[in-house]
Amino acid sequence: MGTTINEIVFDIGGGLPDGHTAKAVQTGGPSGGCIPANLFDTKVDFGSLAKIGSIMGSGGMVVMDDTDCMVDIARFFLEFTVDESCGKCTPCREGTKRMLEMIERITEGKAELEDLDKITSLADTISSTSLCGLGQTASTPVVSTMHYFFDEYQAHVVDKKCPALHCKDLITFFIEDSCIGCTRCARECPVNCISGAVKELHVIDQAACIKCGNCHEVCPVDCITIS
Repeated sequence: MGTTINEIVFDIGGGLPDGHTAKAVQTGGPSGGCIPANLFDTKVDFGSLAKIGSIMGSGGMVVMDDTDCMVDIARFFLEFTVDESCGKCTPCREGTKRMLEMIERITEGKAELEDLDKITSLADTISSTSLCGLGQTASTPVVSTMHYFFDEYQAHVVDKKCPALHCKDLITFFIEDSCIGCTRCARECPVNCISGAVKELHVIDQAACIKCGNCHEVCPVDCITIS
C-alpha cells in the first residue's frame, strides 16, 4: 500500500520490453479502470485509485504500451464481464451486451458520434441499477478509457482509423515502391491476395486481405507499411 504505479511498473516490474513506451495501466481486474501514463505517480491504495476512476479490486495490474488500442482494451475487458454475468438482473445481463456491441462497432469503423453518448448513458444506467458488484463496475474500463483516451474513440468513429494500428478493420497494408520482388510476402499470405512477378513490385488485393500481418512480418526490406 502506498507504492506508486511508477515504482511497481518500472522498478519492481522492470519496465516495458523492446523499447516500447508505457501508455496505461489497468488495475483491479477486468472491472478496473485504465490509468494513463501521466498519472503513474499515483499511489496504489483504495482512496488514491478511486479518485482517478479505478479500483484496488483483485490487486492485479495489466500494463499497456504504445501498440495497444484503448478502445480494443475496453472491448476485451467488457467481453469478459459479459461472459461472467450471472444473468439475474437486466441492466447487467442485457446492458453489458448492448454496450459490447457498440464498442465492437467502434473497432470495426461502423459507429457514429451519437454512439459515444449512448455508451456514456448506458454505462451510468448499468452501474447505478445492477444488483451486484460485477454489474456495478462492469463499465469502468469503458468509462475510464473514454475519459482519458477520448481522442482514440474519436479517431475510430470520425476518421475511421485506429491510431495504434491495432483494429484490423481500420488498418491497411500497402507495399511501397522499394519492393524487391522476392515473392516472400506472396508465399506467406494465407489467402493468396498478393500478386506480382519475381523482381517486380508486388500488389495487395485490399478486398481480399484479412489483415493477418504475415507479409509485414516476413518482408526482408521493410517495404510493407501499415496505415
